[in-house]
Amino acid sequence: MDGSIAPTPVAVDTGQTPALADASCHGGRETMLDAARAAGKSESLDRLLADYPRGPHDQPQSMCPAFGSLRVGLRMRRTATILSGSACCVYGLTFTSHFYGAKRSVGYVPFNSETLVRGQLYEDIRDAVYKMAKPEDYDAVVVINLCVPTASGVPLDRLPRAIDGVRIIGIDVPGFGVPTHAEAKDVLAGAMLRYARQEAEAGPVARPRTQADLPTITLVGELFPVDPIGVGAMLAPMGLAVGPQIPSREWRDLYGALDCEAVAAVHPFYTASLREFAAAGRPIVGSAPVGHDGTAAWLDAIGKAANVSFDKIDAAKAKFLPAIKGALAANPISARVTVSGYEGSELLVARLLIEAGADVPYVGTACPRTDWSAADREWLEARGVHVQYRASLEQDVAAMEEVRPDLAVGTTPLVQKAKALGIPALYFTNMVSARPLFGPAGAGSLAQIVAAQTRGRERFARMVSFFDKVGAGETAGYGFKDVPKDPPGSKERYRKMRLAKAKATEAIGS
Repeated sequence: MDGSIAPTPVAVDTGQTPALADASCHGGRETMLDAARAAGKSESLDRLLADYPRGPHDQPQSMCPAFGSLRVGLRMRRTATILSGSACCVYGLTFTSHFYGAKRSVGYVPFNSETLVRGQLYEDIRDAVYKMAKPEDYDAVVVINLCVPTASGVPLDRLPRAIDGVRIIGIDVPGFGVPTHAEAKDVLAGAMLRYARQEAEAGPVARPRTQADLPTITLVGELFPVDPIGVGAMLAPMGLAVGPQIPSREWRDLYGALDCEAVAAVHPFYTASLREFAAAGRPIVGSAPVGHDGTAAWLDAIGKAANVSFDKIDAAKAKFLPAIKGALAANPISARVTVSGYEGSELLVARLLIEAGADVPYVGTACPRTDWSAADREWLEARGVHVQYRASLEQDVAAMEEVRPDLAVGTTPLVQKAKALGIPALYFTNMVSARPLFGPAGAGSLAQIVAAQTRGRERFARMVSFFDKVGAGETAGYGFKDVPKDPPGSKERYRKMRLAKAKATEAIGS
């Protein structure tokens, strides 16, 4: 279902006012927050602010956070997604989703000031949901409010809970309420888990397509595909298996994820999802089996949470810890590296680099500090690493410029800045997250790429020297060597034009 949906108009009073409808995404965060609260969204916003606290700089610079929720929905089988927001936002989000490989259409309910003020947008969304909710096609329909509908109080909580057995999930994911797209994944994953938990508590539910014979551990976080397999191998000597992951790929997998012995918060920012596991009575373990020390501590914690005997835990450690130590020794890293990103696994990557021999003085993550990353933070800080939660681009760049590392791992703008300074750099999301991190496979995964990049430092320095002062500031562009000069009298002409325009505007206003 590409493009827009044009349902039959039905009037309803949602309590919206023209002032709220005039709030746009250019009005600023505080304006949007005030409008949303005035429109009855205080409870929703308070939950978002509690789950995803900001830093002193307001929030990190990243793509529209709603992309995270959109991504989760698009990766699930038999799940439809409808966006409610400004057309420009919807275009950008759908473009990005297809750029990242989505093979499914995105629904869109358009609006204008009139339909927003009269409450018609809510009716249009409800009619669209009824058209989409076909049990032969979908298990769930997800509706996502972007900034303007959230600020205007479009009440997705008033949508039917289910239509002909198709679950309806309505969530608010405004840019002024959710700091990063990583946390927006949790907004939808948590909402789905809550729905699935309530279904399971009410009676029998569908069995997952694949179900392990052993008690399972649920991994929370989007992981490289090889990692769950490697984790499963490490759990096997303990009589455990890996269950369905969160975010899940199918609705019935949510039941399997909830039916576990313990939960591994591999990505520690999934606050809403972990709250649902806690409500289901499942113990939660932080960190991950990364490197030698991390794997040893994680296996101990998982074994304790799942009531596994000490001899089985020791058997798992005896089988895999020597292999991890051997892989680290065979793939040493001799380089100074700064790490930053917005995926949530930055602390884990830093741990792995340090165990491989790297000097990592700084780690920045756009995600917040939570209890589930405490073990990683303490381990890093004990080794002199500065850990910056809710890191801004300016903080990451300042650390990189001060440290002058052999390699800077970070976001696209940081990589661009590093290379302009002659420092080799890697984009965290595409180059680091796309590699295994756990167990023996993860222990040797980063050495080759770090070595390849750091070997190019001399070449970068030659390039920076060669292009020094070219294409920067007032000399930008081919053939420009001097500061451009204004044509004679141009400033005076422009001054008179501005004055004339100001007087004309005053005359119209009077």
